[in-house]
Amino acid sequence: MAPKAFGIVSSADNSIHVEGLHDYRPIGSFSFLGRFRVIDFPISNMSNSDINRIQVYVRSRPRSIAEHVGSGRHYNINSKRGKIQLLFSENSSSRSIYNTDISAFLENIDIIQRMHQDYVIIAPSYMVYKQDYRQLLDSHIESGADVTLLYHKVDNAREYFRGCNTINMNKQKGVDSLEKNLGTAKEKNVFMDTYCMSKNVFVNLIKAAAWESSIYTLADIVNIKCKDLDIRGYQHRGYFAALTSLNDYYNASLELLDYNIASDLFRAEWPIYTRTTDSCPTKYLDTSKVTNSFVSNGCVIEGTIENSIIGRGVTIKKGAVIKNSIIMAYAQVEEGIRVENAVVDKWAKIIHAKNIRGESDSPQYIRRMDTL
Repeated sequence: MAPKAFGIVSSADNSIHVEGLHDYRPIGSFSFLGRFRVIDFPISNMSNSDINRIQVYVRSRPRSIAEHVGSGRHYNINSKRGKIQLLFSENSSSRSIYNTDISAFLENIDIIQRMHQDYVIIAPSYMVYKQDYRQLLDSHIESGADVTLLYHKVDNAREYFRGCNTINMNKQKGVDSLEKNLGTAKEKNVFMDTYCMSKNVFVNLIKAAAWESSIYTLADIVNIKCKDLDIRGYQHRGYFAALTSLNDYYNASLELLDYNIASDLFRAEWPIYTRTTDSCPTKYLDTSKVTNSFVSNGCVIEGTIENSIIGRGVTIKKGAVIKNSIIMAYAQVEEGIRVENAVVDKWAKIIHAKNIRGESDSPQYIRRMDTL
């Protein structure tokens, strides 16, 4: 019998704030490519890796995550043995420094200790990537390490991955330290906030962190323990995005309009599961012209769409032009309006503003349910 792990999907650190979108929901429930939510990626990775006991931690504004994850049945988890648990932390304020992943784990430590599996895989709810966790677990056990950290080598750490942790490694793939990416160097090993360790090591780290400081995160205690424990890095290959700012979210989404990049993330043998909604197909009228875009179902398109992502049930009227933009579900764009380099949140109506334009490196954000 292969050793088994249970999965934990953790929430984003308080230092991470995505302008606009974050005011209404946690990053895990951001819409991604029109039909997915960001949290679908870590849960699908776990489900595809035969991890069928998963804990999803929700720290603030839980409604949208609870609604989307629901019973978890749509993630193809074995219904007899498997289950997704939503675990809430009762902590004070959502932006409080005390509201850390450790405080959430501490509140639920009895549930963690009762898990039958010997190992745990912890993945974040604000990163998009594909990874077979069985390989990570096998490599971890084989190396005899105490903790294995998943990382991705990047050469654009100056512009992106701000606020993410990076890993400093020695020649033996051992981790010397973790540090925040301050954009000082181009090449970095970005830590993907994904850990593999035994349940016992995990419980000891939670207790050690709580004892050291009430504001420590799991990354903080792992960084301190680099001197005493055997902590290794495991390199991830393939598509990887960390949605730590509006700009990162915008770029990661539009980048996937490139078929080659998208076909690396979406593979037939590695399905990304999501909650599907039944709605009628999108209606394209004679005046519509759509190029290189993702359009979800239930839309009515009369205008022009280029290089954009359109959510469910969006209406785009005649003569409207949408370019390099993300339009979320149920938004409506009236006749003759031009939207370029923008992220338009759900149920927004653009009626009077004729021209909405952001820059490609700082997209314009339109608030949810706003009327312009």
